[in-house]
Amino acid sequence: MNVFLVDGTYELFRHFFAMPSATDVDGHEVGAVRGVLGSTLSMVEEGASHLAVATDHVVESFRNQLWEGYKTGEGTEPALARQFHPLEAALEALGICVWPMTELEADDALASGAAKAHEDPRVEQVFICTPDKDLAQCVRGQRVVQFDRRAGVMRDADGVREKFGVSPESIPDYLALVGDTADGFPGLKGWGAKSAARVLARYERLEAIPDAASDWDIDVRGAARLASELAAHREQAGLFRDLATLRTDAPVYDSLDDLRWEGPRPAFFELCARLNAPGLLKRAQALAP
Repeated sequence: MNVFLVDGTYELFRHFFAMPSATDVDGHEVGAVRGVLGSTLSMVEEGASHLAVATDHVVESFRNQLWEGYKTGEGTEPALARQFHPLEAALEALGICVWPMTELEADDALASGAAKAHEDPRVEQVFICTPDKDLAQCVRGQRVVQFDRRAGVMRDADGVREKFGVSPESIPDYLALVGDTADGFPGLKGWGAKSAARVLARYERLEAIPDAASDWDIDVRGAARLASELAAHREQAGLFRDLATLRTDAPVYDSLDDLRWEGPRPAFFELCARLNAPGLLKRAQALAP
């Protein structure tokens, strides 16, 4: 069987900016919720039988305690922010397994789900459905892959190396050096994508990179400056790597049966009525086993 793990927070943002405005019976904006429900049903229509959606029930996580500048929900459009919790309720009514995260992030849930599914011999392939570069660290060979559904791009381990220049296991180290503006940490001064990829392709991990450029056995432009910056800020680089490292021990599911879609729950009828979305109900009922 194949397992599909969906980044619900990304999907909500994507549909909020891509879908036309739509309101429920109370006049509340629900266009993004309707869009994600329709997109999820499309996955079932295309053959997905085991799937789960991870969401950020709150945007802040334990990482905000580690780095003051880490991302928060500040600046999120109110009409979008108000759809986070309704989306979780709507997906549950549809019968989808939902992982709403609080202390951890949705990305941690996806990483945990992928690691658990990878260990199960019944699973043929795991699709992590998000373009978020953080999740590239979870790719394993051709069995656990990252799938950008919007762009139609799938990356296995070779695809990650082609995209970033490093193996999946080195992605946290790569992000520690170059930074991640989406998550709110800057990386190290002077380190860019090319230099980080070149160095990590050789040394793989931060701690394996020699302090002195004269000890590097690769040719890198500006090596002396880069080595000096890393040597002076190894502790900070380690912190950034910790921020970028996804946790894989979130309690996401007990059995693969928890991920099997068995049709909408009775509450989905009333939910679709409130969303002014009878078409979603018809699609779900037509697909129900």
